[in-house]
Amino acid sequence: MDIEKIKKRCNDDFIELTSHCLLRLQQRNIRYTEIKEAVRNGEIIEEYPDDYPYPSCLILGYTNDKKALHVVAGLGETKLWLITVYEPDINQWSNDYKSRKE
Repeated sequence: MDIEKIKKRCNDDFIELTSHCLLRLQQRNIRYTEIKEAVRNGEIIEEYPDDYPYPSCLILGYTNDKKALHVVAGLGETKLWLITVYEPDINQWSNDYKSRKE
């Protein structure tokens, strides 16, 4: 997946939030603007090329307030699908939040 293409589509004209993502935003007290901030300065740390209906990836990015977020996003032909978002747990992720702990 191409992070630059994802970043270009990270605006209100292209973003679609799944119902799962909307639920997680509320449960985890994450603002929609924070997702966009994280994606726009983020990097792909995992790819899921076989996801349906579109390939997806896990993006690590930071909000303007330096909060780390993991965003799972799928790139369709005309939309950027935001599938879920969460703050990475240091008990499950390395100190830089880029790799999973065994």
